[in-house]
Amino acid sequence: MDTPSLLGPVGERVPDVERIAVLRANALGDFIFILPALESLRAAYPAAEIVLLGAPWHAKLWRDRPGPVDRVLVVPPAPGIRDPGPDEPESPMDDFLAVARKERFDLAVQLHGGGGNSNPIVTGLGARVTAGLRAEDAPPLDRWIRYVYYQHEVIRYLEVVALVGAPAATIIPALAVTDADRAEARQVLGEPGRPRVALHPGATDTRRRWPPERFGEVARALAGDGYEVLVTGTPDEREVVEAVVAAAGAPVRPQVGTLSLGGLAACYAGCALMVSNDTGPLHLAAAVGTPTVGVYWIGNLINGATPLRARHRPIASWTTQCPACGMDCTRDIYPHRPGGGDCPHRDSFVADVPVVEVVEAARELLAG
Repeated sequence: MDTPSLLGPVGERVPDVERIAVLRANALGDFIFILPALESLRAAYPAAEIVLLGAPWHAKLWRDRPGPVDRVLVVPPAPGIRDPGPDEPESPMDDFLAVARKERFDLAVQLHGGGGNSNPIVTGLGARVTAGLRAEDAPPLDRWIRYVYYQHEVIRYLEVVALVGAPAATIIPALAVTDADRAEARQVLGEPGRPRVALHPGATDTRRRWPPERFGEVARALAGDGYEVLVTGTPDEREVVEAVVAAAGAPVRPQVGTLSLGGLAACYAGCALMVSNDTGPLHLAAAVGTPTVGVYWIGNLINGATPLRARHRPIASWTTQCPACGMDCTRDIYPHRPGGGDCPHRDSFVADVPVVEVVEAARELLAG
């Protein structure tokens, strides 16, 4: 029988669980969102081994890192699961599942989305009990709840683990920073001579990118306030980082691909503030305890922005129509509302956020 909890009903705990598989093999921000669910599984099943079915970068991140993941099994690239890395050899999913079944999982949890592609993989693990999300076109698991697009991601996955008797232990994602992370950050960045702030102007989805010249204005303002300004980016984001540096017109330090993910976590942990688009590094910074100012499209704010305000300021753009063609891009998931369609454009949906709002929020947090 379900029992009540802070976030709703909690299902019966699965007996005699020694090993739990959790599927979540996508990007950095997506993974940060499931950390509270993993902590809740750990609290409910303290003696069980929690094995993350993830990507190669998960395996690197969790090597010798304290936290709710005991081990990572790298799931092969597959549609709807993850894209292949550079020069990654092809590996059939059937071969992976044959090996994974030898783990004899007692419980397999799908924290990967609607389940159309992921639920068959979780079922294929051969666990005694499966649980997860289910969109209308997805096959069922033993215990499931409906996937509804507009829901905060952290709460979504806490509801999933509650199905297997794991009530919410926390709602705040947290990631440990190790001594090795700090040593790497010191080696690359040196010791700070003054307080640091970080800006991250990239995002995989260009619709989430605030214009680089706006980031440049923020960099100039904060450098003028006496802060050392770092501008971080992946190698694919080098061009946008360079555009921010050029627009700043002040001494800033670009950091493009200079740090591992652990080193980047330590870098952000050593900053007084992070200003970013809605992307993985923003959520990473918050998870290591750094105050943040995030620029969000309103739909993404519903799904991903932290609910906390003492140390975080998500700033919303209310743009709903494509800046290029005018199509209302909020209608796609509502079949009974006219006016939707497949917009091919990737122009920024957050360009209307004014610089002054971001600078004021940054200065308020830095003063606090």
